[in-house]
Amino acid sequence: MLAGEIQLSRKLTTELLHLAQISPDQEICGLVSSINHQPAHCYPIKNVATLPQQQFLLDAEQQIAAIKTMREQGEELFAIYHSHPTSPAIPSTTDLELAAYDDALYLIISLNTKGVLEMRGFHIHEKTAQEVVLTLANER
Repeated sequence: MLAGEIQLSRKLTTELLHLAQISPDQEICGLVSSINHQPAHCYPIKNVATLPQQQFLLDAEQQIAAIKTMREQGEELFAIYHSHPTSPAIPSTTDLELAAYDDALYLIISLNTKGVLEMRGFHIHEKTAQEVVLTLANER
């Protein structure tokens, strides 16, 4: 379902990076929807992990509400995003262990790049991550 290269709009990319920047001490998380297989909207969800500085856990109630809203808007789940405040934008062992949506892209935003934010995308299947090239879409 997902391609080897994903184009994200500048608006969506800016929104995701901004969310990570305004919460630099803990992992932010949420969902990204798609319309016609094109990334569309960001749905921030509260991180309810016991140690939100080191991992993320989507608030179940907010996750269900976001998916319901997506369905009502004719959207589908496209990606699950979260940030790594102090580590690179690659899946941690915990990220690999807990990945439960084979069809979703996993977007990871790193704040650990000396003032330059980094976002990378991965397909995670059976605890193995395969990186996907992310590019900015040409917007008209």
